Amino acid sequence: MISTRFKLPALAALALAGSMVLSSCGVSQESADSASGGADAPAVCTGSGDTGAAAPTKLTLALVPSGDSKKLVETVKPLEAALTSRLGIPVTGVITADYQAAVEAIGANQAQIGMLPSLQMSQACDKYAAVPALQTVRKKKTSYAAQMFTNNPDKYCTDKPAPGPNGMLYCNGTASGNGPAGLDSVAKIKGATVSMLSPASPAGYIFPVAAMKKAGVSVDDVSAIKVTANDASVLAVYKGDAEVGFSYWDAREVVKSDTPDVGSKVVVFALTDEVPNDGMSISSKLSPDWQKKISDAMLDYSKTPEGIKSLTAIYQITGMQVADPASLKKTQAAARSIGLG
Repeated sequence: MISTRFKLPALAALALAGSMVLSSCGVSQESADSASGGADAPAVCTGSGDTGAAAPTKLTLALVPSGDSKKLVETVKPLEAALTSRLGIPVTGVITADYQAAVEAIGANQAQIGMLPSLQMSQACDKYAAVPALQTVRKKKTSYAAQMFTNNPDKYCTDKPAPGPNGMLYCNGTASGNGPAGLDSVAKIKGATVSMLSPASPAGYIFPVAAMKKAGVSVDDVSAIKVTANDASVLAVYKGDAEVGFSYWDAREVVKSDTPDVGSKVVVFALTDEVPNDGMSISSKLSPDWQKKISDAMLDYSKTPEGIKSLTAIYQITGMQVADPASLKKTQAAARSIGLG
């Protein structure tokens, strides 16, 4: 049975502290060449394993909801079963409160595997030497654009919104999903009410806020509505609680079954620079052999029809591949550029 929260009070305190302060990988002053991976870009972290560690008798997998946490509790069960079968020991999924809680769970050895966004993969590596083992594949890509969307397209669209391949409306060249696009309209956000996720979210905060900064708009220049998940950001704009929202591309698909007209009422008008995909990190407290077993088991599962179906239901994942730690620097550099710390 999957627990919907960690039972140890200490973890909650760690998570709260972690949500306020990012690790050293992304908190220094912006440098001119950080975003392009120049001399001042964050160092690559590759993680490590404990060669003397005993073989585990059970494993915990930490996940963070990108939408409805109750749905995640159900959809993760096939993944639990598949990893348990392949590894020969029980693997239990646990839903954490937020991204930082998952990182701290790995650091405290309350979880040995974490499904994390790119920034938190680097943080877990830098803080706790967790191995950034795999990255996800979606739509044949290992990166994605964060999107900006609105219920007021007349203000933000320089052309007429038109349906993309999924039937939803896009403008300013955003239908391909490949960023950047439409960033000339970002300056118009000044003074608007904007739904955004926590500063730990690459798509829901870091990359859009970095794009705002380049356009001369700060977070203080907008009325921010904090939401806890990407689908909530879409719904805030759909319901009129916010004029603009941030999420990964295209989070509208997640809520389409419950709100069929979301694609016509909420229009994507801008895409940020590409964000490295999320992935799987593995605790440094496991031996290198066990780290490889876990990575191989997940890779194997992701290549099966049932694995693709399960991973798609969890995080819209269509495949997985060996992680490129160097690519994760892009998120660290973007966080650095907006002074997170």
